[in-house]
Amino acid sequence: MVRVRVNENRDKHIRDNNKSIELRKLFVMVVATVVVCGNVAEGIGINWGTMMAQPLYPEIVVKMLKDNGIKQVKLFDADPWTVKPFAGTGIQLMLAIPNNELERFSEKYSNAKDWVAENVTSHLKDQDGVDIRYVAVGNEPFLKAYNGSHMKTLFPALQNIQKALDEAGVGNKIKATVPSNADVYESASGKPSDGNFRKDIRQLMVDIVKYLNSKKAPFVVNIYPFLSLYMDANFPYEYAFFDQGSTPTQDGKYQYTNVFDANYDTLVHSLKKSGVPDLEIIVGEIGWPTDGDKQANVKNAKKFYDGFFKKKATKKGTPLRANAYEEVYLFGLFDENMKSVAPGNFERHWGILRYDGQPKFPMDFSGKGDDKMMVGAKGVQYLQSQWCVYNKESGNVSAVAKDVDYACSLSDCTALGYGCSCNNLDVIGNISYAYNMYFQMQAQDVQACDFEGTAKIVKVNASQKGCLFPIQIASTGHRVQLILMLPLMFFFFITLVL
Repeated sequence: MVRVRVNENRDKHIRDNNKSIELRKLFVMVVATVVVCGNVAEGIGINWGTMMAQPLYPEIVVKMLKDNGIKQVKLFDADPWTVKPFAGTGIQLMLAIPNNELERFSEKYSNAKDWVAENVTSHLKDQDGVDIRYVAVGNEPFLKAYNGSHMKTLFPALQNIQKALDEAGVGNKIKATVPSNADVYESASGKPSDGNFRKDIRQLMVDIVKYLNSKKAPFVVNIYPFLSLYMDANFPYEYAFFDQGSTPTQDGKYQYTNVFDANYDTLVHSLKKSGVPDLEIIVGEIGWPTDGDKQANVKNAKKFYDGFFKKKATKKGTPLRANAYEEVYLFGLFDENMKSVAPGNFERHWGILRYDGQPKFPMDFSGKGDDKMMVGAKGVQYLQSQWCVYNKESGNVSAVAKDVDYACSLSDCTALGYGCSCNNLDVIGNISYAYNMYFQMQAQDVQACDFEGTAKIVKVNASQKGCLFPIQIASTGHRVQLILMLPLMFFFFITLVL
């Protein structure tokens, strides 16, 4: 309820004259609230990753999430720095245990018990606590790229974490689960009805899904239509989207007009063959990158999200699951300039927001087509308005190749690739972009703009030809990097200073 406070010293005549004005203000406030909240469809959450050189302060991020009516957030760790600001917000969280922690939780139950006490129950304080709903044990631990390195540790770790949750008295509300990549199941024919879990992990997956079912925990799956288009040059373009512009795929009596529905129902068939046909499914990650590949751009990202939100709003689901779109987590919230690019340069550009928390394009989570820009992060502080660029007076351009390689190896030059946002720069522009990215990600350290005398700092915006030369934000991110580089003997001193 919105209350209008009136100075008690004012006489009745003034109050009466202002009454209609105050009512109009109240109406505007209510409408504004409805507009913000109405832009978010129920069941849409967001993944918040923090692999950035200078991450935003969590308090700023949480405020921005509230401003946009986002009620569910999936994290990739359980760092108190990011978890505590959610206390009392009503935003539901999925905490996470990284893959490199699985072994110690699988070996000793006491480790799992201590982790739950420290990272879960310590945050639960009645109405003022953090609303934790899930604990993600590992992150896509059975990816083929991992060569089975987590096969022996994942399931025992999952069981121990859920046991610890149960013994702490919160197991009925908070469930342990395993976010899995869609590569854990397959279909030899490409049709959903032939779907089953991969042969090399089939029995293990059957054991896991039966365990999840017994604990009333969901199966979390990450599905990326973009990857279908990226990995196969012959993949039908429109089939990656939801516009029904592609040739449908027929599977018995069912028809599929997009790869997401077909992929999802391949999982449904896999679960059915594993003896748990009704196991709840949550889509843990779904999205479209905006840079780093010729198909990764704002136009395609908007096309994908518009179609996805519209499809979700119909509540029709997939041919096999009417509730297939009920709980989904978009991937992701921000671009992350320190993520591995082993899968592709696009990995650093999944955010629906830029690195500084500002929206990239208008969208409508409700699927009604009422596009508007999200409310951006407020209170963001940037470093100085200065850029590091190539010094044309320094000499031969060809001599800087090794410096460019060095700068890119320690920063983010993924926007320079073929078909990417900065692909149209000339040679000087490419050098300057690389120099500036390194300079910015080193928190504008003056020594980071030297490059053997071939670089200089300028005050004029170096952005050109539609290519953004970003200015980094001020955060604790660069402070952490500084501490790690200092001799150990200064550690406590620096900590006190900061």
